[in-house]
Amino acid sequence: QVELVESGGGLVQAGGSLRLSCAASERTFRNYAMGWFRQAPGKEREFVATINWSGARTYYADSVKGRFTISRDNAKNTVYLQMNSLKPEDTGVYYCAADASRGLVLYTRVSEYDYWGQGTQVTVSS
Repeated sequence: QVELVESGGGLVQAGGSLRLSCAASERTFRNYAMGWFRQAPGKEREFVATINWSGARTYYADSVKGRFTISRDNAKNTVYLQMNSLKPEDTGVYYCAADASRGLVLYTRVSEYDYWGQGTQVTVSS
């Protein structure tokens, strides 16, 4: 069982930046690919970004490409999401998730992830 705890959310003006962190309890963190998803009120949870076990491969949703960067530090059991040039449509609860397949294939669907954090709220004002 992997426990994931997100932090770093908050209120920011459009054009600003935030850095989300997700700390994992599992010492074999490096065995998991990690993903970030978000959910706006009244909408389904959607894919944002994913990274393979080593950090060498990443993949982004078109809506965040060029603005967001996913990274990981396996020594700290932590994955990050650097969000720049934020827009009001980026508002939502952001979740990190772990995929036990190590990211041999980088998945974008909710059902392909095995463990989830509780989420952190990001609000971007216009």
